[in-house]
Amino acid sequence: MRTQRPAGGIPPPRSSPSPSATAIFGSFLRLGITAFGGPAMIAHIREMSVKRNKWLTEETFKDGVVICQSLPGATAMQMAAYVGLRARGVRGAIASYAGFGLPAFLLMLALAVFYSGSRELPLVVSLFQGLQVMVVAIVANATFHFGRDIGKKPEDLVLAGVAAALFWLGVSPFAVIVGAAIAGVFLFKDPALLPPSAKKEGDAGKVPRPIVVFMILACDGVVGLYFADRKLYLLAVIMLRIDLFAFGGGFASLPLMFHEVVNAMGWMDGKTFMDGIALGQVTPGPIVITATFVGYLVRGFCGALVATAAIFTPSFVVLVAVTPFFDRLKNTRHFSGATRGILASFVGLLFYMTIRFAVAVPWETSKILFGIAVVFALARKMNILHVVLIGSALSIVIF
Repeated sequence: MRTQRPAGGIPPPRSSPSPSATAIFGSFLRLGITAFGGPAMIAHIREMSVKRNKWLTEETFKDGVVICQSLPGATAMQMAAYVGLRARGVRGAIASYAGFGLPAFLLMLALAVFYSGSRELPLVVSLFQGLQVMVVAIVANATFHFGRDIGKKPEDLVLAGVAAALFWLGVSPFAVIVGAAIAGVFLFKDPALLPPSAKKEGDAGKVPRPIVVFMILACDGVVGLYFADRKLYLLAVIMLRIDLFAFGGGFASLPLMFHEVVNAMGWMDGKTFMDGIALGQVTPGPIVITATFVGYLVRGFCGALVATAAIFTPSFVVLVAVTPFFDRLKNTRHFSGATRGILASFVGLLFYMTIRFAVAVPWETSKILFGIAVVFALARKMNILHVVLIGSALSIVIF
């Protein structure tokens, strides 16, 4: 059977016909229902797309991992879009992205509705006292692992420390990230920071036309919000900016979101934001789905829809637009150095946020012991969903 060439996309070598966009959506919808574990979901995406359905070759999938880890956005969501892009072009990318993210959006929306109507109940108060302690432990654990993976040289640690200090002094995190990127160009001169890969058949070196249309429609939507509802417009712009700068996976978006939503706009206090992060841990999909929670509390259902669309759109557009050029881009010293500088700065931003979250918790002996137990469970590599579920049950009893 002759392999179909996906319209508006980049067909990779594969051993099966190009799937329909509907088939891609259905496969990723089923996968998205059980998409717990964040980046760990990449293994399940590989099993489905490479081993079972043979939509991609092993080499093409590995190249996708390199691309998605080097660009902004949640890695698992980006990998879903990459598989769809390679299998069926831009249509496939939209189908896989929407299918993979839809279960997380619906569940987080339901939890946000429940939270807004019941957070004053004694049982819910007890639950979220424990969840806030767990959030401190989870973010601290993420900071440690992020720093361990990134901080391989003294320069990385220096950049991380400077970023944390600047954030503490009230400097905009976006300015910190841009400064770290510029510093990275001069500090990290090794051009071979990313593994080499072969250029794929069909990598024509041009942006697919459908994504240009998609970008125009997205811009029209933002302009429409400006005239229709100024608060929704601000929410959209903030989430768009966060996603565009969130290199290093979903957790990298949290310091930026915290700054914008809590510090800059004052839409909620730190404890409420921590509650949103906690709910994000019991939903499938990336932690950045916290944007749905924020959007609902700010502007109801419309806010949840706008915030969710905005937090995922820039990284999706960047992935689709950059993929044809990535083999040439990734081996340039400037790109490699800037990316490394940005990732180092996120270690500092995560560290700052860990301290802010810890200060916000009214600590007592029971919470300290509870937090130590959570840290121990995470250090033993216990599944984070299991930690949150067990911890939630214990919170109701203890607090």
